[in-house]
Amino acid sequence: MLRRKGNIMDLQIIMPALFAFALSAAACPVFIPFLKKLKFGQQVRDDGPQAHLKKAGTPTMGGIAFILAITVTCLFWIPSHPRILPVMLMTLGFGLIGFTDDYIKIVKKHSEGLNPKQKMAAQFVLTAIFCYYMMAHSGCGTVIKIPFFGAEWNMGWLYVPFLFFVVLGTDNGVNFTDGLDGLCSTVTIVVSVFFTWLSLKTGGGLEPVTAAVGGALGGFLLFNVYPAKVFMGDTGSLGLGAFVASTALMLQQPLLILLVGFIYLAEVISVILQVGYFKKTGGKRLFRMAPIHHHFELGGWSETRIVAVFSVVTAVLCLVAAMA
Repeated sequence: MLRRKGNIMDLQIIMPALFAFALSAAACPVFIPFLKKLKFGQQVRDDGPQAHLKKAGTPTMGGIAFILAITVTCLFWIPSHPRILPVMLMTLGFGLIGFTDDYIKIVKKHSEGLNPKQKMAAQFVLTAIFCYYMMAHSGCGTVIKIPFFGAEWNMGWLYVPFLFFVVLGTDNGVNFTDGLDGLCSTVTIVVSVFFTWLSLKTGGGLEPVTAAVGGALGGFLLFNVYPAKVFMGDTGSLGLGAFVASTALMLQQPLLILLVGFIYLAEVISVILQVGYFKKTGGKRLFRMAPIHHHFELGGWSETRIVAVFSVVTAVLCLVAAMA
């Protein structure tokens, strides 16, 4: 994780992480009362776990704090690490989509925000811009690396639908993971640490943004851990999904998301399976409730246990991915 130049640890990792942590940790105590004053509280779905009804009214849109912390931090390192710019812009852009979604939910006092077509259209536009950048200006072209085999694959025009699938699939997976106090934050901190290591190993030049994400989420987690004083909302989860996907693509290792992002994948697949099984069987359920974290929750696991187990699983899979 830390690279040494002589006896001096690499400040390109430590300083972004500490700076983003400080900004995020300082911003949350300011944003939380402000969000409460504006009555920007979470709208809890009636068909969710009954235990979550008590969370209604908890301030949401807390993702503003750590996305701003990430953005401000990156601005200082862009001159020396220009490759972090597209990752920062993807994180910020998808965060803005999430912000719009959250804002509509709060104003209308409804658990649904942007309709699926509106949200998908906005995500498609940003993904298309990122796809053009990757193919024309990133230096990566249409080549991805094959983990564990030391091989590369020039996908040609197959790269376009593949990139869309990676970005939109990962983004929705991260969004579904944001369902328990501290779950998405903790899992993504682990993933950001792995990406920092991978960027160092491969000379990817993304260390400032990956370290900043880990630091900013650490500061946010001080207020998001159970019992949460603030939720990240779609503002945060959509931004983080874009971060994970764009970072993996910039490092030419999108297939590693299957490992390091296994929890995200399990969350979105559990929803797909639940819906499909429900329709196929005329009302039967494959899981107690989807996404999968609710299945364990209704099985008697506490929120803190689920967060701990999912985070440990992610850490172990990141160690496996480190051998790729």
